[in-house]
Amino acid sequence: MESFIQEYAFFQGLPLWISIGSVLIVYIVMAYRGMPLWLWAITGFAALIGFNAPVWLIGFYAFLVILFNVKPVRRALVSAPIMKTLDALKILPAISETEQTAIDAGTVWVEGELFSGKPDLKKLAKETYPDLTDAERAFMDGPVEKLCSMVSDWELYQTKDFNEETWAYLKEKRFFGLIIPKEYGGYGFSANAHSAIVAKLASRCGPLATTVMVPNSLGPAELLMHYGTDEQKKHYLPRLAKGEEMPCFALTEPNAGSDAGAMQSHGEVFKGKDGSLYLKLNWDKRYITLAAISTVIGLAFKLNDPENLLGKGTDLGITCALVPSDTKGVELGKRHDPLGVPFYNCPTRGKDVVVPVDSIIGGKEGAGNGWRMLMESLAVGRGISLPAQAIGGARTAVRAVGAYAAIRKQFGINIGKFEGIEEPMARIGGYTYLMDAARGYICGALDKGAKPAVVTAIAKYNFTELGREIINDSMDIVAGAGISRGPRNIFAHAYISTPIAITVEGANILTRTLMIFGQGAIRSHPYALKEIEALMNKDVKQFDDNFWRHIGHVAQNETRSFMLSITRGWLAKSPVKGSAAKYYRKLAWASASFAFMADIALGSYGGGLKMKEKIAGRYADILSWMFLATATLRRYEADGKQKEDRVFFEWAMQHAFYRIQTAFDEIYSEIRVPGLSWLFRGPVAVWSRMNRIGKKPSDDLGQKVAQAMQMRGEQRDRITADIYLPLSREEALGKYEYAMKQIESTYPIYKKLYKATKAKEIDKNHVLKQIEPALEKGIITKGEAEQVRKTEEARFDAILVDEFTLEEYDKGIAVAPPSDGYKNPQKDTVLL
Repeated sequence: MESFIQEYAFFQGLPLWISIGSVLIVYIVMAYRGMPLWLWAITGFAALIGFNAPVWLIGFYAFLVILFNVKPVRRALVSAPIMKTLDALKILPAISETEQTAIDAGTVWVEGELFSGKPDLKKLAKETYPDLTDAERAFMDGPVEKLCSMVSDWELYQTKDFNEETWAYLKEKRFFGLIIPKEYGGYGFSANAHSAIVAKLASRCGPLATTVMVPNSLGPAELLMHYGTDEQKKHYLPRLAKGEEMPCFALTEPNAGSDAGAMQSHGEVFKGKDGSLYLKLNWDKRYITLAAISTVIGLAFKLNDPENLLGKGTDLGITCALVPSDTKGVELGKRHDPLGVPFYNCPTRGKDVVVPVDSIIGGKEGAGNGWRMLMESLAVGRGISLPAQAIGGARTAVRAVGAYAAIRKQFGINIGKFEGIEEPMARIGGYTYLMDAARGYICGALDKGAKPAVVTAIAKYNFTELGREIINDSMDIVAGAGISRGPRNIFAHAYISTPIAITVEGANILTRTLMIFGQGAIRSHPYALKEIEALMNKDVKQFDDNFWRHIGHVAQNETRSFMLSITRGWLAKSPVKGSAAKYYRKLAWASASFAFMADIALGSYGGGLKMKEKIAGRYADILSWMFLATATLRRYEADGKQKEDRVFFEWAMQHAFYRIQTAFDEIYSEIRVPGLSWLFRGPVAVWSRMNRIGKKPSDDLGQKVAQAMQMRGEQRDRITADIYLPLSREEALGKYEYAMKQIESTYPIYKKLYKATKAKEIDKNHVLKQIEPALEKGIITKGEAEQVRKTEEARFDAILVDEFTLEEYDKGIAVAPPSDGYKNPQKDTVLL
């Protein structure tokens, strides 16, 4: 044996640095590629022989190889003791029944790739990016356009309700049946169409979008479609599609908001005098949209069956049932006032309300399955409704702010040329491009049947938060025009209502700190959930299979993170060429670093990680921005890498990696790793700041985004596509569009006046006062002079705000009086 070792001791005679360097290179290559354990064993033998190791050391190594490679031996001698230790120390988090249901609801999609540390970039780049069908496009351009034209956001805020004509049109065109299958009288539209419709309505009127959105989201129709009995579907779905039934869904209670599992509403199964089974229900719900005008209530409650009449036990848990609103004991007729936003948001109570047991959604079999129904439905709905409202508002902001910045002048120049204005404009444009990318990317997955709960939580949180930034920036830019309410004000109501979107469908604080990473770390991690299940089930085999794979996963991601960091991602192969390639490489780098640090957090905090909400929130930020970057990359390719979109794409991608870098910096400075906190807060943090994965978009790039928003044309139309764009100059946005068009067509004349001013042929003055001197000197023609006057009239009309008499204001008014800032203002309808 010794002679064999000496004969093949290939490292002998070589300099030590070459020998050690060779071993390190082999280690890095194998760890980076995630080689199997048996190959590591063979490589280890080769290294020991190469260094002429003594026989006893090779023998000891052989013992270790057998111990860790022969699974029955490893399970008995290593895995079982480790499993007992982890269980005793509560290293891995325990999962409650409601948490388990939430985790099991839905599916894992691209977030699993990002969590893996080694994402399949080719797969991410080929995910479906959908378009509307011909039927869906016809509905958008027909009934949706018509509905938008029928509603005035300002008038609705005055009257607090839609007029009869609008309600009739909503029912006639089956706006409450967007998702209901055609066989039941609905449209059976895709998630993409559902999202696009809500977004367009939101661009016109927030409460209108909410009114259409809610019956098509979590509620009776959605639950019946997936879980209802045939009898329930046949009875309710056609009526819901036609608007003959108005649904609401009652979930939230005074003591059960984000913690819906704490609900106190309850039901009890009992046998009636006729021998049939019934439910006696009691509830106290609040914040229920459409409740006051509902005809059927979808009710979530905890069900008890004290006599086990259903044969499923006595404590059945959360259940969903349909309760006709006119049932004895149901209390309706009141409404909340959510920041003055006029949509029906109401309390509802029930006292000893009796309904047949068949009212349970899904019949008797549905008893106790309500929590699963809710979680699975929310896994889809969070990715459609509120994100659609946010993108509708964002597109409108791009359109309106871009126009206003080009129209409004101060100190003799358009405000859009001030750097202080360019900065928030860049955010508005960049966020909108990014959000729209994610909207399409998510809808493509939903339309294929995916229910990615973590991704839709990312969408709900980030769309509403970015929407909040967009509306704040918009208000800052339009300034006085944003705070003076009236028909001319495009932004005030969106600004007022923003906290509502932040709060509903899981408050954003909870969504960020618990759902995205807290549940995502378990659901999306390749091994964590399987390990937890093994511990809970005392399954040594399952634990052994996953624990050692997990160890290899950590080692691979540690190496990938290091190598991708020092090469700035260049070791990763991009699935595309061109300007997007570098961002795919950075995505691989970010994913490897995230996956490694996620395992560091799981190992350091164990079961206490769910309570470390601040650190979890920073991990959630990284996962969120990796996903948003992925979606933006997909959109750019799907749109054909439009040259005009390049500045929006670049700004969005650079900002995404800047946010990822910021979150990493905060993690390194705060994470507590037993015995190693100094390493992450010191050397790792310093290296991260020196070798940044991203930095803020440059001022020059932001300027280009702002300039693009102020230029009429195909690019501006594309980024603001599918909003309601009124053609009348009596409408606020119509005034902006007309004035912008006039300014653009008059630009050559303004240029003549500017040159004449520079040459001192005419005095520097307001442009209207330059017209006559310019005419006298032949600088401009009479036709050009008239065009300048009309343009300045349009500019002035566009920047005016609404004003009311004291009597009108005290009484409350539905329509603001027209301004007479100019004599004979243009009031015709024009095609823009």
